[in-house]
Amino acid sequence: VQLQASGGGLVQPGNSLRLSCAASGITFITYHMGWFRQAPGKEREFVAASTRNHYATEYADSVKGRATIFRVTANNTGILQMDSLKPEDTAVYYCAATNKAFRSPRLGVRAASSFNYWGQGTEVTVSS
Repeated sequence: VQLQASGGGLVQPGNSLRLSCAASGITFITYHMGWFRQAPGKEREFVAASTRNHYATEYADSVKGRATIFRVTANNTGILQMDSLKPEDTAVYYCAATNKAFRSPRLGVRAASSFNYWGQGTEVTVSS
């Protein structure tokens, strides 16, 4: 199983970025997908998640209303669209996947420990 994250870069505050997570070795839609980020000197934190089979999406309060997570099933790819970016969004963004069965998927996908497959990370810098 491989997850390849891409799409990061340097953007000005207020602009947008689309992060992609290309999966191989799995049928991505049958897995829960998550995006997490880690800023310098901080712990990895939850950003957004999509439960498998389009059941539900979850967002961290810090990105709610500015982020959209979705799948491109035909390409076996997950997308995190980030709008109205702020300097505090600066971090390395990681995509992750898991086929774990949760009693409460909406809660389960918020924990990094729930995910057993991780991409390499893509760096996002928001600065003027």
